Amino acid sequence: MAVDILNPYEVAVAQFDEAAEMLGLSQAMRAILRKPKRELIVNFPVRMDNGDVQMFTGYRVQHNINRGPAKGGIRFSPDVSLDEVRALAMWMTWKCAVVGIPFGGAKGGVVCDPHKLSRNELERLTRRYATEISILIGPNSDIPAPDMNTNPQIMAWIMDTYSMHRGYSVPEVVTGKPLSIGGSEGRLEATARGVQVVTCEALLSLGMQVEGARVVIQGFGNVGGNSARLLQSLGCKIVGLSDISGGVYNPNGIDVMRALRYSQEHGGLRGLPDSEQVTNQELLELPCDVLIPAALENQLTAQNASRVKARLIVEAANGPTTPEADRIFQDRGITVVPDILANAGGVTVSYFEWVQDLQRFFWSEDEINQRLERIMVRSFQAVQDRAERQRTSLRMGAYLLAVARVAEATEARGIYP
Repeated sequence: MAVDILNPYEVAVAQFDEAAEMLGLSQAMRAILRKPKRELIVNFPVRMDNGDVQMFTGYRVQHNINRGPAKGGIRFSPDVSLDEVRALAMWMTWKCAVVGIPFGGAKGGVVCDPHKLSRNELERLTRRYATEISILIGPNSDIPAPDMNTNPQIMAWIMDTYSMHRGYSVPEVVTGKPLSIGGSEGRLEATARGVQVVTCEALLSLGMQVEGARVVIQGFGNVGGNSARLLQSLGCKIVGLSDISGGVYNPNGIDVMRALRYSQEHGGLRGLPDSEQVTNQELLELPCDVLIPAALENQLTAQNASRVKARLIVEAANGPTTPEADRIFQDRGITVVPDILANAGGVTVSYFEWVQDLQRFFWSEDEINQRLERIMVRSFQAVQDRAERQRTSLRMGAYLLAVARVAEATEARGIYP
């Protein structure tokens, strides 16, 4: 089956343009907000374990910093491209604005397959990349975080590298670190907890019950796995799951904790007992109430949108729905909670971590989760109110809210000199 191959940056700009038109932004404001502020491309050598030297390419893009320091993850993947990083940086700008966090948007990445690198090679690559982008990152300028194929250990290496350059520890230069060096309670499952909160809010707004709601989740990593666990704890019935090895389906429900153990023991979900094997594409079209894409961009397209059976889609991944699919879902009356709202729990708790590091005073996990829930509920309600007032989708409601906030900050600051 053919799959839409879309440039993610073109998608991000098209989404912005639609919001800018509805907001009536000036030509000058549109020109400013369409373009990233800074783009850094670095090519650097890494000595491999066998003594060979390999060259790697990395990126760091800052989209907009008018509301605060740049904030955004770093991903290690063979598929990283400059346009992907540009799109993710722009989405981060809107994500921070939609939940009211005083950050701008950034993103970074290295073109590599971390699964083919030894731990020592991965550390050398990370430290060299951190050194190359150290001209941009800093606790008051640009604060990286984990993303695809990066984790607390990689953040620890970045924090240590930056600190070695400064001559003293700077824990607030990255978020998503281990607790032992200034990480925050609740950070690892923060994105999933945000997904849980907005899923419940959206179900209730549609007059649907949380308990017994049938949920399908594409992706079983940190976000997908924790989302499944947290939603099941509220009484949702997880009927479909998938990872890179394929998907599994059981209309009577899957025991998520058992699936997590099985995945760890067997390297994937394939072969999970008491479940039917399905492909990743078939998974998206399973009968369910809620579909949560928690994997990659461009998963819901013009090719499969008409066969999606969910009443509610919650975008735990960044950019999983193409604009054509979005229009089909609108026509079919399917509600989509957009990525810039649905997965903003991660950056919200990253903000908490940064604040705690700056003041050297830390909160309990209960405090973190309560603060996160308040922000996610408030943000969902604000987006829903905006969408209803403008008679538009939740995605456009979120964009109208976020773009207006960034435009207001940009207008207030003016153009230097």
